[in-house]
Amino acid sequence: MNRLRNRRMSHEPPLVPGAPTLRRDDYELRNTNPHLGGERLTSTYDLVEQTYHLYVRVVKAKELPLGVDPYVEVKLGNYRGRTNHFEKKTNPEWNQVFAFSKDRVQSSTLEVYVKDKEMFGRDEYIGRVVFDLNEIPTRVPPDSPLAAQWYRVEDRRGQGEIMLAVWMGTQADEAFPEAWHSDASFAHGEGVFNVRSKVYVSPKLWYLRVNVIEAQDVIPSDRTRVPEVSVKVEVGNQMLRTKITSARTMNPLWNEDFMFVVAEPFEDHLVLTIEDRVHHSRDEVLGVLSLPLTVFEKRLDHRPVHSRWFNLERYGVGEMKFSSRVHVRVCLEGGYHVLDESTLYISDQRPTAKQLWKQPCGILEVGILAAQGLLPMKMKDGRASTDAYCVAKYGQKWVRTRTILDTLNPKWNEQYTWEVYDPCTVITLGVFDNCHLGAEKPGTERDSRIGKVRIRLSTLEAHRIYTHAYPLLVLHPSGVKKMGELQLAVRFTALSLANMVYRYGHPLLPKMHYLNPLTVNQVDTLRYQAMNIVAARLGRAEPPLRKEVVEYMLDVDSHMWSMRRSKANFFRIMSLLSGLFSVSKWFNNVQQWKNPITTVLVHVLFLILLWYPELILPTMCLYMFLIGLWNYRFRARHPPHMDPKLSWAEAVHPDELDEEFDTFPTSRPPETVRMRYDRIRSIAGRIQTVVGDLATQGERLGSLLSWRDPRATSLFVVFSLCSAVVLYMTPFRVVALVAGLYMLRHPRFRSKLPSVPSNFFKRLPAKSDSLL
Repeated sequence: MNRLRNRRMSHEPPLVPGAPTLRRDDYELRNTNPHLGGERLTSTYDLVEQTYHLYVRVVKAKELPLGVDPYVEVKLGNYRGRTNHFEKKTNPEWNQVFAFSKDRVQSSTLEVYVKDKEMFGRDEYIGRVVFDLNEIPTRVPPDSPLAAQWYRVEDRRGQGEIMLAVWMGTQADEAFPEAWHSDASFAHGEGVFNVRSKVYVSPKLWYLRVNVIEAQDVIPSDRTRVPEVSVKVEVGNQMLRTKITSARTMNPLWNEDFMFVVAEPFEDHLVLTIEDRVHHSRDEVLGVLSLPLTVFEKRLDHRPVHSRWFNLERYGVGEMKFSSRVHVRVCLEGGYHVLDESTLYISDQRPTAKQLWKQPCGILEVGILAAQGLLPMKMKDGRASTDAYCVAKYGQKWVRTRTILDTLNPKWNEQYTWEVYDPCTVITLGVFDNCHLGAEKPGTERDSRIGKVRIRLSTLEAHRIYTHAYPLLVLHPSGVKKMGELQLAVRFTALSLANMVYRYGHPLLPKMHYLNPLTVNQVDTLRYQAMNIVAARLGRAEPPLRKEVVEYMLDVDSHMWSMRRSKANFFRIMSLLSGLFSVSKWFNNVQQWKNPITTVLVHVLFLILLWYPELILPTMCLYMFLIGLWNYRFRARHPPHMDPKLSWAEAVHPDELDEEFDTFPTSRPPETVRMRYDRIRSIAGRIQTVVGDLATQGERLGSLLSWRDPRATSLFVVFSLCSAVVLYMTPFRVVALVAGLYMLRHPRFRSKLPSVPSNFFKRLPAKSDSLL
């Protein structure tokens, strides 16, 4: 199958020049001390700074003059908000809310105008209502909504009333998400809807298992040749094909399994097409079957599913038409978790079927406070600008904050809550620049990525509020850049300690992933299909969560080759092995008597453990306990964050970055591709040498008893017999004592030449002699 999914996401917005030079400290996590909750703490909005807004709900009007096209304009200082207009309507209904930030209030009065829309010329107002801001009531949930009232508009003709509700509230108000905001007054057209905050839910994903068993009465048009029959299985834009069977009978057999990803509600059909390969470039259709997904059984475990026969559509030429059948076993797998993100930072592990869900073990609350020092992402009216919004994803729930227009220091102060079913999961937050504010041509702009933050819940202490500014780091073709800082307040609340401990002893994924596991290639392909389905469904919401946003949050290109990532993973392995290297170096110093006191103490410890072997395991466990207590003083005080040094992004070569941002297939000149190919060949050659050395050592070990070298095997067999007799007659403690003292002997009793066992092992044969 042509895997176009390997295309590199090469969309990187050009940055406005003049970015400051960054120090190493600029990449570190910074602690903040925001004033959370305000004066009145609530259980639902205590992780953000309380902000006040003036809300104006325009409900409807009545008894307006005849022949007018009415609309309402709400004016507060220099800010003006307008409703839609109605043509020739005396009793219009709008039911629209306007919100003005209290920090930007520039007047002491609020004016509400009812105007007549003129086709040409200046609109005339029918009347107005004026409010004194000092007299406006304050409402904070859980107070009930303020009732709207009728107000007579001050008109020269003395007629008309408008129903309004005016109050002062916070961002916790129910009207906040759908309101028109004064700080988004520049948006117009479809852009008004694209700046609002929204909560999205990912579609419910299922694995569809299709087992194509056999077919009956498959007759080709040309009966003089042996048909080469295969079955093409399609679900939406996913297509897989069975192997070609050269059937001399009319009943070909395949018995092949296929997996697809489907989403509720099931809009696609399962289409099976039996084809005959009449030419290497042409297939002849022998029969087609289309079935809705709702007819198939939903399986929650690994119990067998009954197979079924289905009649294909009639086919043939002229009056000779035949009806064949296909034998399939199809079911919807509810016991798996459909992966749409990498297991390294998975946010949800529940199976598809809700009947298999466990009770939540905690609550995650995140306050998205603000961003500081964002870099300009575009030019607007000749000046640098950024229209930022934040997206958070955990489990099936996505949230999007409102867009704050034309500022490099946006303040959102929005709080969201998720149920946690497993603490070993990750929440992902990304900041983007909104490029759909109404002035762009449809389809010409993509929301630019500003940065991303991941927080693993298992690294958080329960019931503690973490308030930090996370650096927003993005890798560009010119290197790593700090795009700003994202200020968050995070709290993880454990509902049950016993349930939490219980989760740590269970598998990461549902049991079907282990009872009937998927192959690595299947997981990779199905994850890509799941990401496409999620992006398509969320892109159909209003406002849409666009494909480039979903792909960036789900790391669609994390599997692509990168020299930088390869170096980072290599040094991660070296960092893990450094502890073993240190222990080996320390033991070598003990053997060499570099520090006689340490060597003597090791001898004493060795003799004690040899004489009392029952103390070995308790000593090891006690040692681990003491190390854990000692390291508690140096534990991390804040969650982990993106580390450019660990990612090997600070000193990366420009050509390696250019290769990482290259598309797939490549779009670079042949000379550059040839140079990179030679570089990969040299690296692969070294890896090939290491793998060959490992294979050689393993083959030498196996040749000890293979009689490939008769003399070496004879020596080893005789040595094994003698060792068996000696070890049987000698107490184990004596053998261990002699072996330990021999390993710890003084350097004057050592030789600089390799030992006899090492010399014997290196002389053993291997299969490397047989390689071409």
